[in-house]
Amino acid sequence: MTPATFIDWASLIALVMLTLALLLSLTRIVIGPSTSDRVLALDLLTIVVMGFVCAIAIRTGLSLYLDIAIAVALLGFLATIALARYILFQAGKGRGP
Repeated sequence: MTPATFIDWASLIALVMLTLALLLSLTRIVIGPSTSDRVLALDLLTIVVMGFVCAIAIRTGLSLYLDIAIAVALLGFLATIALARYILFQAGKGRGP
């Protein structure tokens, strides 16, 4: 087995596992019993998408995908902060602008 073949198989297995994680996190977003569960699932979804993009970058060898992964990570962080602030505001503990 050559190193290129090994990387192809490893990235393919990673993509399949990340797809399963993506589906499970989407399920949690849809049926999450509370808003907090949905926010955590959204954060997990962001991380899984970032891993998915990184696996595609490894598989294709294009470094452009790494920039996309960084942008996804930034958007996920900002979305998590905004939703956490929303939850605090709804609970009456936060201070709105």
